[in-house]
Amino acid sequence: MPKINEILSGAAAIAKGMSVTFMEMLNPVITEDYPDAPPKFQERYRGLHVLQRDESGLEKCVACFLCSAACPAQCIYIEADDNTEQVRMSGGERFASVYNIDYSRCIFCGYCVEACPTDAITHGHGFELASFNTSTLVYRKEKLLAPLPAGKTGLVQIDHPVTAGSGH
Repeated sequence: MPKINEILSGAAAIAKGMSVTFMEMLNPVITEDYPDAPPKFQERYRGLHVLQRDESGLEKCVACFLCSAACPAQCIYIEADDNTEQVRMSGGERFASVYNIDYSRCIFCGYCVEACPTDAITHGHGFELASFNTSTLVYRKEKLLAPLPAGKTGLVQIDHPVTAGSGH
């Protein structure tokens, strides 16, 4: 008798699976017209990261390294530099002079976004990331920064710009 029960339970499982398949066959097919039409993303979609700016055009990142510490894939590399009286890049004491994300390692978990105290890093809706060369998957600060607001420079210069090697 146990063999008949096994056969009947197996047949019931196959029938249940086939009924799910048949019901899916009756549903309409949903097709995106990409690249002819823009894609539609869910609100919580995690795409390429964006380094945000404040209202005045300054960078929000204050180089606190919390995003790098929270990243389980260790794909975020930051170097900090101090803001000076002559040149101000961010609202804080420091700014990220180097901010790199290696997308060949990133798992888009969102921990960096959650860890940021200034909401400087967010997930955008960029998704075209494919590359045959992994060296092109390291996105630098210049590529990650949000565009400047209209009429802003993003850099506050007080008297004169500080140039490398000028001794100031």
